[in-house]
Amino acid sequence: MMDKKSDFSGENACGRVPVTILTGFLGSGKTTLLNALTARPDMAGVAVFINEFGDVGIDHHLVERVDDTLVILESGCLCCTVQGDLIGALMRLHERMSRREIAPVSQVLIETTGLADPAPVVRALMEDRLISARFRCDGVLTVVDAERARAQIARHREARVQVSLADRLLLSKCDLASHAERTALERELEALNPTAPRFVLHHGEADPEVLFGGGLYVSGQTPTAVTGWLSGQRNAVKSVFHCEPHSGKVSSFVVTLDEAAGWRGFAVTMGEILSRWAGRLLRVKGLVSVAGLDQPVAVQCVDEAAYAPVRLAAWPESGPLADRRGRLVFIGEDLDAHVEADIRARLAALPGDREALRRATVVGLPTRIWLGERMPLTPRPGLVSDAFIIQPRILGEMPARI
Repeated sequence: MMDKKSDFSGENACGRVPVTILTGFLGSGKTTLLNALTARPDMAGVAVFINEFGDVGIDHHLVERVDDTLVILESGCLCCTVQGDLIGALMRLHERMSRREIAPVSQVLIETTGLADPAPVVRALMEDRLISARFRCDGVLTVVDAERARAQIARHREARVQVSLADRLLLSKCDLASHAERTALERELEALNPTAPRFVLHHGEADPEVLFGGGLYVSGQTPTAVTGWLSGQRNAVKSVFHCEPHSGKVSSFVVTLDEAAGWRGFAVTMGEILSRWAGRLLRVKGLVSVAGLDQPVAVQCVDEAAYAPVRLAAWPESGPLADRRGRLVFIGEDLDAHVEADIRARLAALPGDREALRRATVVGLPTRIWLGERMPLTPRPGLVSDAFIIQPRILGEMPARI
């Protein structure tokens, strides 16, 4: 077996570039880990592929590194489009290296969507002749949300597959889980995948020497768990590149916010949406244009929990978000026309600051953490003259006068 240093550098007897698959259920912390890894100087020679689920890609705007070796796979869930999208992207990467258009790549890191089954990706790397001659699968990393993984594993086949296929399990958000929850999760992980070592991510960070260089697929022999999943899939489908469909109930839609949103009204409305459709919404992610701010604000929610928003440095200069209109991607189960219409109607009628703060007194508002952010107040409707500010009549009984 090769030592970790030479394997991570991409130098191996076959001259093939190692490929690592980073997976994990929706909102588990994959992008946080990816940001931490790509910020390291020793990751300079690593090509990063990011796969998006939904009509508008959000995740790659949260990755701070942007260069010629960041590749966006936007045609759908990676395990469903592996033949056309991933294989083509890998071949283009190899061709660009061969023509010396880019520096040699020492490693490829593929971040899948939260709903992806990594098995078809592993099969493609091992069985496609053109790909396997140039690349090799170095392993599957699965990020596990210590707070929510047990419920996700119980409800979703994809979460169980991701854990079972992992060569290494990376536990995130351990500070949010109790000791009892951690213990119960460890038992479930042990039952699903007893051979995979487990590592705790601290603030989303991990040493590349721990993550890469497993070399588990170099000889063509796969771990027992992988063999079981792949052989079961072979019998169920017509093509090695076709994956078992995701739960038919899982779907996504995009809401475009045409106007800059008042932050407090947006925060409260999103909290009400998460509460109203708890159990159906798996994840919400997006960029929001906030009234009074030039920079976009990235928001993320998993189930009915909202995480701290992040102010990005600037809006993307290309793509659908270049128009600086906010986009929210909703991913969930049983998101029928009624659910979508309700969410769109709520976001089209955001309350002002005063009404938002009144509604924020509701106990258990999921987005209460957002209200603690220092954001500009929403301008009140009114007239401004050189000497007076004329308030609208709704703020008092007396009409405004000059």
